[in-house]
Amino acid sequence: MSDDLEQTDLSPSGQLAPGLYVVATPLGHARDITLRALEVLKAADLILCEDTRVTRKLAQIYGIKTPLRAYHDHNEGAASQAALVELSAGKAVALVSDAGTPVVSDPGFRLTRLASAEGYNVFPIPGAASPIAALSVSGLPSDRFQFLGFLPSKAQARQRALKGLVPEMGTIILFESPNRLCALLQDLSQIFGDIEAVVAREMTKKFEEIQRGTPDALHAHFASKTVRGECVVLFSMPEAKAPTEDAVDLALSAALATHSVRDAASLVAETLNLPRKTVYARAIALSKSDEPHTSQDE
Repeated sequence: MSDDLEQTDLSPSGQLAPGLYVVATPLGHARDITLRALEVLKAADLILCEDTRVTRKLAQIYGIKTPLRAYHDHNEGAASQAALVELSAGKAVALVSDAGTPVVSDPGFRLTRLASAEGYNVFPIPGAASPIAALSVSGLPSDRFQFLGFLPSKAQARQRALKGLVPEMGTIILFESPNRLCALLQDLSQIFGDIEAVVAREMTKKFEEIQRGTPDALHAHFASKTVRGECVVLFSMPEAKAPTEDAVDLALSAALATHSVRDAASLVAETLNLPRKTVYARAIALSKSDEPHTSQDE
């Protein structure tokens, strides 16, 4: 093993350094937990978890006897303050979610922010994360992507959010509940057409399902069955189409009515994402064609 790889977080006496440990846990398959995560959870003084019943199952599998305390959306304020008291006493506190990496559309942001602001160590203990797991098997471009979590639940707000996306954002990764999945797929079809899309659900579990296709094809598949479990939806943004010459001329004509040639060209180039030099040349041509001509007979 390379000399630059750390092999343990424990001191020679078997203790963890004081601080907050943000620990990733399995999405579903119990073996998808790192050796480091197990070491930290066993040695911590306290584990904060979304649902003690869920975390207790994992603890029982691996013989983790560390005390559990609930930390979720409904008690995050009070639980964060209580955790700061533990940290002030020099304790090692682990934070986990029900599945995957804490803070990623899960509780924990407030605590990590407060702990950092108070000067306590905050240690990442990386591992499973459903957005990255889904992206890795999606077959969609992964050199650039945006994780947006859950979009608004109401149709109009969700559609506005989708219409605000741009191709430069790359592959889009969303979370969606099973009861709203089909509505989201319908929106994708209406707004973007036949784009590449993927739905991944129940990842690493017995009924894992990863479906690829157009939004229409995916809608047909999931509308015919009962969907359970949180879904990860991924899609590639369609490439922006270059504006036609007529569209450029129309935009320039409108801008030239109230702006100089130079300013009109700059405005249209920025709006349509076109090279300014090209638009400026066209603006000059249009402005000359609109100049009044003097008849030779006059």
